[in-house]
Amino acid sequence: MPTLSPDLRKALFNLPQKEKDQLLARLVAQDAVLTEQLTFRLLEGDDALETRRERLRTQVDDPVRGYHQTPNDLLHIVRQLQARLTYHARITGDTQGEIELTLRLLTNVLRHQPEAVARLHGPTQLLLQHLARRTHEVLKQIIKLHEDYRVEFAPAVNELLPLLYASAAAPLARELGVPTTFG
Repeated sequence: MPTLSPDLRKALFNLPQKEKDQLLARLVAQDAVLTEQLTFRLLEGDDALETRRERLRTQVDDPVRGYHQTPNDLLHIVRQLQARLTYHARITGDTQGEIELTLRLLTNVLRHQPEAVARLHGPTQLLLQHLARRTHEVLKQIIKLHEDYRVEFAPAVNELLPLLYASAAAPLARELGVPTTFG
């Protein structure tokens, strides 16, 4: 991102307030992510974070339970949901929510789609690689958090890891260095 020259910066700050406000509104409107971040922070209120999390919980729980024609269909859904979780964290700054919902998503897939994760072969390989890699990444995110948060996430992680190692993703998880227990 280019920086403003000191002269231009000074000239901008010396503009009349009304003109500065108009410039700010035009600039904010050009960036959809910034617009949504400001909407969240300034307009949505105190319950907005929990409301957004609850909406995402519903999205995470529903589609992974049904029947999927192929493992690639399931992988497509999982990737879409993961993108929504990442976007949620980007808008709200809710890292803990992203971690909680990612753990829930991975656990749901491993629990509710046993036929899709039972064998490591051509059609399931990409899905299993994704599950192992996402588990590895979420564990790295958890380790970066304060110890209190790690303790809070330990039950969910210890629910996920046995499911991962009971699936055909186990060799991929071992290869990535995913532990068998967390705590």
